[in-house]
Amino acid sequence: MEHLLFHAGYGALAILGFLEACCIPIPSEITFGFAGVLAYQGHLNVVLVIVIGSAAELCGSFVSYGAGRLGGRPAVERVGKYLLITKSDLERAERFFTGRGEFAVAIGRALPVIRAFTSLVAGFMEVPPVQFGVLSLIGTVFYAATITLVGYGFGSAWNSISHYLSIGGYAIVAIVVIAVAAFIIYRLRELRKEAASRRAKHAQPGRLPR
Repeated sequence: MEHLLFHAGYGALAILGFLEACCIPIPSEITFGFAGVLAYQGHLNVVLVIVIGSAAELCGSFVSYGAGRLGGRPAVERVGKYLLITKSDLERAERFFTGRGEFAVAIGRALPVIRAFTSLVAGFMEVPPVQFGVLSLIGTVFYAATITLVGYGFGSAWNSISHYLSIGGYAIVAIVVIAVAAFIIYRLRELRKEAASRRAKHAQPGRLPR
């Protein structure tokens, strides 16, 4: 991602931001953080990073919103399992909306992790499109500006940071691979549990298994 951002600049920022907002598992912290570093180094403009990144994420969030709005929760649950999104994830996002109303869109889009599901939930909860767009933009700009400015602030120390990261690179890769594998196994188990629970509910009472 850093290589892509360094060589493709704003184009890479737009693509990565759009895909992340479409619920593709791309860490936006790296996208905006390293773009902030590049802005400090003079390769990018910090204001354009925030503007272009926010616009790309807003477009991607409308894709997720549209999928949730057109397909409804059942479709999101069916497709979500292929992205390792469990029913519990959606329920947590729905609970986040409860009591906060539509303003949960702005709050959710400004928070790590939950921001990936906010647009989907807003879609199948039928938040009005214009209201969704305005609130999503507010939350997205806040998030993008914060992470970009953090990267910009650490720009002067990036060479030292990258040096130590390269020393421990193999260990970091090993830890990440193990963590991702554990995460996938856990999610697959949760999906199987949910499927088994649904089958049990639909089973006829008093019928003995063969």
